[in-house]
Amino acid sequence: MERERFQDYTGNGEPAKPTFSRSEMQRRVDAIRGHMAQAGIDAALFTSYHNVNYYSDFLYCYFGRRYGVVVTHDALTSISAGIDGGQPWRRTFGGRNVTYTDWQKDNYFHAVRRLTPGVKRLGIEFDHVNIDLLNLLREELPGVELVDISQAAMRLRMVKSAEEIAHIEKMTRIADIGGAACVEATAVGVPEHEVALHSTATMVREIAKTFPDAELMDTWTWFQSGINTDGAHNPVTSRKIQRGDILSLNCFPMVAGYYVALERTLFAETASDEHLRLWEVNCRVHDRGKELLVPGNKCSDIAKELNEIYASENLLQYRSFGYGHSFGVLCHYYGREAGLELREDCETVLEPGMVVSMEPMITIPDHLPGAGGYREHDILVITEGGNRNITGFPYGPQHLIVPGKSNAA
Repeated sequence: MERERFQDYTGNGEPAKPTFSRSEMQRRVDAIRGHMAQAGIDAALFTSYHNVNYYSDFLYCYFGRRYGVVVTHDALTSISAGIDGGQPWRRTFGGRNVTYTDWQKDNYFHAVRRLTPGVKRLGIEFDHVNIDLLNLLREELPGVELVDISQAAMRLRMVKSAEEIAHIEKMTRIADIGGAACVEATAVGVPEHEVALHSTATMVREIAKTFPDAELMDTWTWFQSGINTDGAHNPVTSRKIQRGDILSLNCFPMVAGYYVALERTLFAETASDEHLRLWEVNCRVHDRGKELLVPGNKCSDIAKELNEIYASENLLQYRSFGYGHSFGVLCHYYGREAGLELREDCETVLEPGMVVSMEPMITIPDHLPGAGGYREHDILVITEGGNRNITGFPYGPQHLIVPGKSNAA
């Protein structure tokens, strides 16, 4: 029995309240269309979480099905799977959506063909499309030249609008609240996961209050102790906090695909002299790094200057990763504005409207005095005259040696 290729969920409920204004969303679409016109691109098929979300305000749930947003010079349409019902239509900027069914394997590509008649040059995301999808696009769209649009889209996302910055700033306040919840739950004998759960729940509740029309998804906390602090992305475990442990607090509220972070070094009740020395050095790098986040400075030059501070303390070999990166539509499982990272191999020059973290980290091996991972993390908006730090949570030995609690387990 032949089944329908598409389902129509248009009008299934009321459109969702958008995250951003119509003028802000139109600004984004106009900008990418400007690039398309200059590059001779007839239409673009965005397939990544970050670009689909950035241009449509719809954040999809992959689960083995393909999604997309097709941008032509006069229309924007999301492509979604029938399993999602009308939610993609309710969220999509402009209200144009094509929903394909599971009944034939090529229904997704049938939707792409339907939305790109007569297209000769199609922009796709070379940094997201895998070999399997690339081969299928070539097979399903014969005669269409596939050209990269991912780098141009990334460059456009790197400079934030006033609305985006206001959105991010609300979220950094929530990250600070999550940090306070981490400290509140931290005590000797408490497992990492209990601290993380308390922080995450606190942030989700604050997101629901601050953004009453938002979808509540993807907010999380990593809380690491002892040996588990050696990596920035080490997962939460059930290890119990011990007296004298080095601790890492990592709070990540997510709203409408936008990610922010708060990361801090802490200690449980006490810290050795060597732990304190190393912590203070890392805070010094952090302080100097924030001073360097101003317009005109080059990412690679910032990294090189901060390297000198570590080198003067014979600690450069323990540096763990780049000194910071761009913030916006990204997450731990999707997205990255790789053109704006504070690393020796990044030549991007900072400019107003960029939103960048400063997050120096060193990891001292377990067999050495002061062992553990040290990391501080603030988010700064680059302004015409310098920068504005939108992270408010304190850091350093004066603030984050967590005292004992009489009711600790």
